[in-house]
Amino acid sequence: MGMVRESQFHVLAVDDSQLDREMIERLLQKSSCQVTTVDSGSKALEFLGLRESNDPNSLETHQEVEINLIITDYCMPGMTGYDLLKKVKESAAFRSIPVVIMSSENVPARISRCLEEGAEEFFLKPVKLADVTKLKPHMMKTKLKKEGEKVAEEENATSKPEESLVVEMILPLNQELELEQQEPMLSSNKRKAMEEVISADRSRPKYNDITTSV
Repeated sequence: MGMVRESQFHVLAVDDSQLDREMIERLLQKSSCQVTTVDSGSKALEFLGLRESNDPNSLETHQEVEINLIITDYCMPGMTGYDLLKKVKESAAFRSIPVVIMSSENVPARISRCLEEGAEEFFLKPVKLADVTKLKPHMMKTKLKKEGEKVAEEENATSKPEESLVVEMILPLNQELELEQQEPMLSSNKRKAMEEVISADRSRPKYNDITTSV
């Protein structure tokens, strides 16, 4: 696994051929990319922190690593580039990362299958600098998306205390309004009760000097 200095975009390059790995690494470096290279699909999954398992209920434990694009060879022993593509697209954490497939064989059915599974590009080897320049829009899209999500999270975090303060201010105001609405009703009910008592006193017959004997 080889790594170079930190740059604007981070690319994970996967190829079992050391010569092809070095070639794609040089091309990506010329485009000011940070490159991490691995020689197999399983090592790519290991780097991402994805488990190589067919169990859909297995838990993912991914690293806090930002990858803007994965470029992988199609024909590799063990796990093919197509298998790696499927694993990435099945991952909730990494499915938004663009995946590009490379191959020395021009097989239309293979190309179609990869594109249908979610690959952004399919390059025929040897990969050229002109091919690498096509990757920039794909990487920019994912980087902007992640930055937008980060900004949204920060805005939500800062707005929560303000929302809490507004709620705390609204609750006393609502209580005061309820009290103000209840006061006229209480006064009205009290006045009505007094009037009923007075009315009852006036209608009751008065008896003087009455003695009851048994």
